[in-house]
Amino acid sequence: MRKIIVYCLLTGMSFCSVAQNNLPSATPPALKRITSSDLKKDMYDLADAHFRGRSAGTLDELKASVWLADKFREIGLTPAGDDGTYLQFFSMWRNRVAATSNISINNQPLQLWNEVAISQMAPKNIEAPVLYLGNAADINFANIDVKGKVVALEANATGINQDVSLPTWRYSRSVMTKYGAQLINKGVAAIIFIADAVAEKSWADAVENFKRGTYDIEGGPNTFVTTTVPVLWVHNSLKSLLQQNNAKLTANIIIERFEYPSVNIIGKINGTDKELAKEYVLYSGHQDAHGVRNTVKGDSVFYGADDNASVDVAMLAIARAFKKNPGKRSVIFVIHGAEERGLLGSRWYVANPTIPQKSIMAVLNGDMIGRNNPDSAALLGVYPPHRNSLELVNMALGANKEGPKFKLDTLWDKTTHVEGWYFRSDHLPYARAGIPSLMYSTLLHPDYHTPQDNAANIDIAKLKKMTEWMYRTGWKVANAPKRPALDLNFKLER
Repeated sequence: MRKIIVYCLLTGMSFCSVAQNNLPSATPPALKRITSSDLKKDMYDLADAHFRGRSAGTLDELKASVWLADKFREIGLTPAGDDGTYLQFFSMWRNRVAATSNISINNQPLQLWNEVAISQMAPKNIEAPVLYLGNAADINFANIDVKGKVVALEANATGINQDVSLPTWRYSRSVMTKYGAQLINKGVAAIIFIADAVAEKSWADAVENFKRGTYDIEGGPNTFVTTTVPVLWVHNSLKSLLQQNNAKLTANIIIERFEYPSVNIIGKINGTDKELAKEYVLYSGHQDAHGVRNTVKGDSVFYGADDNASVDVAMLAIARAFKKNPGKRSVIFVIHGAEERGLLGSRWYVANPTIPQKSIMAVLNGDMIGRNNPDSAALLGVYPPHRNSLELVNMALGANKEGPKFKLDTLWDKTTHVEGWYFRSDHLPYARAGIPSLMYSTLLHPDYHTPQDNAANIDIAKLKKMTEWMYRTGWKVANAPKRPALDLNFKLER
């Protein structure tokens, strides 16, 4: 070893700096194979109006999936889906409110979705008086008796994250989380939220989400509607009527159920080491977005450029790099379907992997990696209880220091963060299965889940740096002497 060190000092050869530890070099050999031109071209193709927002369960998602599978073929990946293809199909079950449902107050019918919206489905017949509770921010939830009652309360935006929740459907979800959950815990029979100014502004966007209902894979908790408490939204114009405390709600809510197809796109590159090639580094993303919906700022196609075409095109670039210079271990690329419907594709793949689940040694998942400040990013899964492999974290942090040198945001990885961001992307099912997993992100922005999340708004230079960071990490994992260890007693907080 002393001779090796002397030789390194004399020759200055870069590989000598890591020879002592038998670790991969700081600069992966095919880093230059990741180019801005490839990323930009793929981004504009995948986030184009041609795919109509790639909504899960539609022909648009399937068309985009075939496009991605063809890209895998062009790059030279080995098919790793079902039946010798790049595709792994699965079914998802959808529950939605039937158009034959009817709701009225004081025997005056309310037009579904225009005058009343159902944000939480429950197959139920109701004929009961409505108890008006007041403004949500003024209610003492600890001391109210609402068991078995239909209640009405005014929505209030106080304390809700307004950076990314307004004015979209996510506001109604935030209101429900903050106030509605407390009422359900107290045994309420039904909830009527009276729209405030923010809810009025986001009504059209919220309705588009409510209409779609819930989705799940077979055996999941949302395969059937199990909720028993319907949650309704009405316009502020009904406030004075409900305040009189003599209103009566009559409702017949009917749920209908459908089966839809979705698909994972899967390809792999075999490793060069006879034994280590039996283990896999898994790159993860999702291809679906939100389809064609309500018009926002003059556009109705929810292109999903950052969320999540940014990661899909990054995975294509990383695949080109590994194809040019494979690592010792194999690399598998899984672009999941129906992430926006509840991580359905990743949940399906973890339960039905096309390679032995135990052979997956690390998951590097990305979600939204092309926006916000050019010098900052986030890595989720770094801090307990989200962290499940300190060794994998150290590889990723080392890759950042060697490459892009992003200033890392640590707030979004905390359990106290209002967005619960760690629990909302495709690494989660893998982490729950005990596989070392990380999530790369440049975080939310005001264009999140809107038509303005388009290719023109992507920072290609930043996307390239994020792609290189993910590639650098995967190269380290693929060539490390041993697989990253799972932290002892890893357990998520929920």
